[in-house]
Amino acid sequence: MTDPYNPLAMESLAHSIVTRMLETDPTPLDNVPRFTGAGVYAIYYRGQHSAYSLLRDANQDRFSVPIYVGKAVPKGGRRGIDVAASTVTRALADRIREHGNSIRAASNLDIADFTVRWLVVEDIWIPLGESALIREHRPVWNALVDGFGNHDPGRGRINGVRSRWDTLHSGRAWARNYPARSESISGIEQDVAEYLRSRL
Repeated sequence: MTDPYNPLAMESLAHSIVTRMLETDPTPLDNVPRFTGAGVYAIYYRGQHSAYSLLRDANQDRFSVPIYVGKAVPKGGRRGIDVAASTVTRALADRIREHGNSIRAASNLDIADFTVRWLVVEDIWIPLGESALIREHRPVWNALVDGFGNHDPGRGRINGVRSRWDTLHSGRAWARNYPARSESISGIEQDVAEYLRSRL
């Protein structure tokens, strides 16, 4: 017996957010306008880095496979107190621009090769939308090459080793404060290529 369709089930709500975001127009990451709101976003790559050749091919005709998915919540949203109204916050635009700066700093990436989609979402649905997008696409910078979304931890707060992202795409000044990883760049590149081969 088939279960009756429930449009308000979590799965249905998540699908609605994912579908709506994928209907938005892709915008060059280097040309994101200032706008208000919080929500979710997906970043796409079509550049020449050899580790991502399958990703480039998959996105050649249309942007279908994101390299990274994330969310931006209003100030105070993580703790649930004094949450800034979604109509005044610039959390989503600021977060996307922050990613643009990380890519500009990388020595082997060109921001002209990146495109982004975003969707302003009511605060309560942002985590659901992000997790649904990650679950559906399993982007390589979410699943395998950690660290793209990291922030400068500030002086005296260095803990652990340099992220895989900062090892593969060196350039962010603050990331050099972390001890180097034991794995090689070529090893990470091989992992990326194998992961994409298994997914695409």
